[in-house]
Amino acid sequence: MKLEDIKNVLILGSGTLGLRIGLACALNGYQVTIYDISEKAFENAKRIQQDLLKSLIKLKAITADAVEPALANIAWTTDAQLAGKDADLISESVTEDVAIKKLVWEQFGKICPEHTIFTTNTSYLVPSTFSESTGRPERFCALHFHDVFFSNVVDVMPNPKTEDWLIPLLTAFGKSIGQIPVFIKKESPGYIFNAMLGAVLKAAGKLVTYDVAAVEDVDRSWMGNFKSPVGPFGMMDEIGLDTVWHITKNNNDPKSIKFAELLKSYVDQGKLGKKTGEGFYTYPRPRYRDKDFLVG
Repeated sequence: MKLEDIKNVLILGSGTLGLRIGLACALNGYQVTIYDISEKAFENAKRIQQDLLKSLIKLKAITADAVEPALANIAWTTDAQLAGKDADLISESVTEDVAIKKLVWEQFGKICPEHTIFTTNTSYLVPSTFSESTGRPERFCALHFHDVFFSNVVDVMPNPKTEDWLIPLLTAFGKSIGQIPVFIKKESPGYIFNAMLGAVLKAAGKLVTYDVAAVEDVDRSWMGNFKSPVGPFGMMDEIGLDTVWHITKNNNDPKSIKFAELLKSYVDQGKLGKKTGEGFYTYPRPRYRDKDFLVG
């Protein structure tokens, strides 16, 4: 299979990253189908997509003329059979829950053509955790994106059964949609960047849950020292507190339990961060963007 054979890209999940991956593919000429389990999920996704397009135009990352053709390349559906029947490549971005991912891959493993390439955008789980559920582990690989547009690195990490030819193909695919591919030689939780970032978020969580410092002061310390526009808790809001919770609750460190419980309290209230308008901060104007934030 060659790069030019990939024409139809199927995105499983219309959340923060699924939406961005799909849009990047559409902007670069691929036919994109975004699948989710409910029409309601698409309402929020389409609103976020419009805001994202406006930001990309404002930053001159794309031209206004690019929007209409890109949107014409995107189809939305809740019909799994329709979504999978012509897919050349799948990018899966469903909830970071092993059981759910296994069910999704079992479903699409039965639907999709034999030539379909399967990739997962999981943030921390290694692909062999659910590769067998696809029914074709040799055509399955982690293809993990970050922000897509502003942090355009994509991790390529095979499972032990991934066939060698798939690595250069996915590397070429990543480049074709404006990403910087990095290769992970063997399975490693957290890949490269997230392994480093995870240590920071874990430390920030402990500082708050063990009452060493408040959320805003942890962020002030990080932002002031690194001259960063956002701190660890602002980062968590951007990632999605549901995603951070799923990762944290599976952490083997007993000291992470209290932080997982804190995250769960936000998730239970529907406060998932930037995507829902409230998390540790309130959006669209979080406190850490105020001019006087660093001085308190």
